[in-house]
Amino acid sequence: MSRRIRAVAAGAAALAVAVLLCAPPSAAAAGGWRAAPAGTHERPYFYLEGGPGSVLTDRLALTNPTGRARTFTVTGNSGPGAGAWIVTAAKTVEVPARTRAEVPFTVTVPAGTAPGDHPAALRVRDRRGAERAVRIHLRVSGPTLSALTVENVSVGERDGAAVIRYDLVNRGNTTLDPRVAVRADGLLGTALRRPAHRLPAELPPGRRITRTEVWPDPPALDSVDVTVMATAAGGAHGTGRATYTAVPWGAVGLVCAGGGAVVGGWFLRRRRRRGADETPDQEGVPVRELTTGVTA
Repeated sequence: MSRRIRAVAAGAAALAVAVLLCAPPSAAAAGGWRAAPAGTHERPYFYLEGGPGSVLTDRLALTNPTGRARTFTVTGNSGPGAGAWIVTAAKTVEVPARTRAEVPFTVTVPAGTAPGDHPAALRVRDRRGAERAVRIHLRVSGPTLSALTVENVSVGERDGAAVIRYDLVNRGNTTLDPRVAVRADGLLGTALRRPAHRLPAELPPGRRITRTEVWPDPPALDSVDVTVMATAAGGAHGTGRATYTAVPWGAVGLVCAGGGAVVGGWFLRRRRRRGADETPDQEGVPVRELTTGVTA
């Protein structure tokens, strides 16, 4: 019997044990059930580590604080990647009222898997369609590389504000938690300096995300160089730049209109003066009167 089958079989026996849970009223009022890593210490996600070919195990806790039984389906996240390596002890689990059940699962890392982070998740759904996802941070042993680039930086306008758009790309094999700083330097000095701040989501290996930074009060007339700088643990860093020219087109239109009126008036006056300087000859053909410096 393979290690994977033994692990799942052992987990199936553990699944049959449901732990009675006296849920506080606040938990029931909060809406119901909860899915999280099992254990005495609260964990925000699973962390598993092993080499290629290893079989890793852990347990998912399903908590039902309500007054009636609930039925759940438990699967790995769909699509290519580590989600396909997950096998749960049971795909359908019924949890009695005010009870917590633990669902063992295994993650079998295929031989030849590249080292680094391979994120996955356990997805839990109840009969009403409500769904929870519990993240799995899976690290395959071996050399790791942290690399980050900032690409496609551009600046546009929206509702009177400037919008800085850029891509962050994880070029390494570790999950990154980037921090991004933005600054803009113009002919008249520094127009924007936004200190480094964390993004709301992590960046898995090979992933690209597009982010925007709203600049509510850009200069009305200036040419600025916008720089986006990103850093992350492990020495990862990247920089991207773009140029933004702020022009008050309304004022430019008025200047152009005023300039056009001045030029038009000049041409009109010149035309009238030219007509006054011309006299017709005997055949009715206009002849320009010329004056020279020669006297009789």
